[in-house]
Amino acid sequence: MTTTATPYLTSGDFAFEQDDDWAKIPPGYEFPEAAGVDVDEDDNVYVFNRGPHPVIVFDKDGNFLRSFGEDTFTEREHGIHISPDGFCYLVADAHHAIHKFDLQGKLLWTLGESGKEAPKWSGQPFNRPTHMAVSPKSGDIFVTDGYGNSRVHRYSPDGKLLLSWGEVGTDPGEFMNPHNVVVDQDEYVYVADRENNRVQVFDGTGKLESIWNQVFKADGMCRDANGIFYVGELVGMHDTNALGHRITILSKFGNRLARIGSPVQGDGPGEFNAIHGCATDSQGNLYVAEVSYTMRGRREDPPKIYKGLRRLKKVAARG
Repeated sequence: MTTTATPYLTSGDFAFEQDDDWAKIPPGYEFPEAAGVDVDEDDNVYVFNRGPHPVIVFDKDGNFLRSFGEDTFTEREHGIHISPDGFCYLVADAHHAIHKFDLQGKLLWTLGESGKEAPKWSGQPFNRPTHMAVSPKSGDIFVTDGYGNSRVHRYSPDGKLLLSWGEVGTDPGEFMNPHNVVVDQDEYVYVADRENNRVQVFDGTGKLESIWNQVFKADGMCRDANGIFYVGELVGMHDTNALGHRITILSKFGNRLARIGSPVQGDGPGEFNAIHGCATDSQGNLYVAEVSYTMRGRREDPPKIYKGLRRLKKVAARG
C-alpha cells in the first residue's frame, strides 16, 4: 500500500506532514469520530472512539492489533490516558466514573459508581468527568470533573479521595469546563480550562502557579518527552473560521513556540475539523483525535459519518 504523506504544517522550528493512510482500519471497525488518543511505551496507539469498538489499538505502523471496551461503553466516550506504569484509563463522561484496563483490554477497576452522577456543581465526584492523568511521581490520580462540576480531584492509587479544588467561574483558579489534564514528573498539574480560553498550572496541592492565556478553547492536550506541550483548540461553536482548527505548541513555561493548522475547517492539508485529543510517540510524531461528526458531520445535508470526514490524523514529525 502506498502511503500518502503530504508536507504541510510548518511553524518556527516545527515541521510535520500528514500521513493520510497510516491507520489501517478493518471493515466493521469504522467510527464516526475519535474522542481521545494515547500511546504506550512501544508506540502502540490507542484510539478511544464513539463507535461499536470503543478502543481500537494500532501498532506504530498503523496495523490493527485489537479492540476492547465493547462490554463497558455505549455512549459519550471522552478521555483516554496510558499511565506511566502501563495501564489504560478511560473516561466516558455519561458514566460519571473512571475505568482502568490493562493494555490487553481487561477491565480491572472502576473509580466511582458507573452511571451514578453527583449533584451538579456540588464539587462531589463525579458529574460528567472529562479526563484524568496519573502522576509519574506519586502514582496519584488527578481527574478533571469537567462538564458538571468544574473541579479537579486528586486520588491515591487505591482510590481514596485526597483533595479537590476549583469551582465554576472565570477568576484565577476557577474553571469553565476543565477538559483535559497533564501531570509532569514534578507533579505540576496542567488543566485545559476550555471555556475560559486558557491552561491553568497548579502544584499537586492545588496552588495556582501560572496561567497560559494564548490559546483558544483549550481542548485536547499532551506533553512530549522533551516537555513540549501541544494544545488542540476546538472549533468555534458559531461557524466562525477566525479561531480554532489549530494546535498551539508551548514550552514547559507556557511560551508559545509555534502554531500549526489552518483557519479553515476541513480535511485538506493543514486543516482540522474538531480537535478533541492528542498524543505524541517516542519519535515526536503527533496523533490527533477529532470529534468530527459532532462538530461538523451531523450538520451537513445529508449528515456525514464515516466517509468524507477524517477523525484520526497522524502528523509525522520531520526534522
